[in-house]
Amino acid sequence: MEKLIEIMNKIGLPFAYDHFAEGESPDPPFICYLSPNSDNFAADGKVYYKVNEIHIELYTDCKDLSAEHRIEAVLDQHGIFYEKSETWIESEKLYEVLYSFEMEVN
Repeated sequence: MEKLIEIMNKIGLPFAYDHFAEGESPDPPFICYLSPNSDNFAADGKVYYKVNEIHIELYTDCKDLSAEHRIEAVLDQHGIFYEKSETWIESEKLYEVLYSFEMEVN
């Protein structure tokens, strides 16, 4: 998780794990990140190699290519292969750009 925090700090946008506390969300753009799943490798009936799925969720009130480029540049610097998707959240009036990737657990 230390490497992930280092990555989040390098991106330079406000961030929180999973969500910001009620009423404490900063103005967009901001990031929520989480580790919803694992994809561990087993050997001899044990977890041999731990891997977590990571989601970085960028929230913006309008399409923000510069914020996306900031995230992508840092992920590219760290040699991270990611998948990217985007959706409009009508109830929040925000775009969510989701970066999904896997990261080794140390």
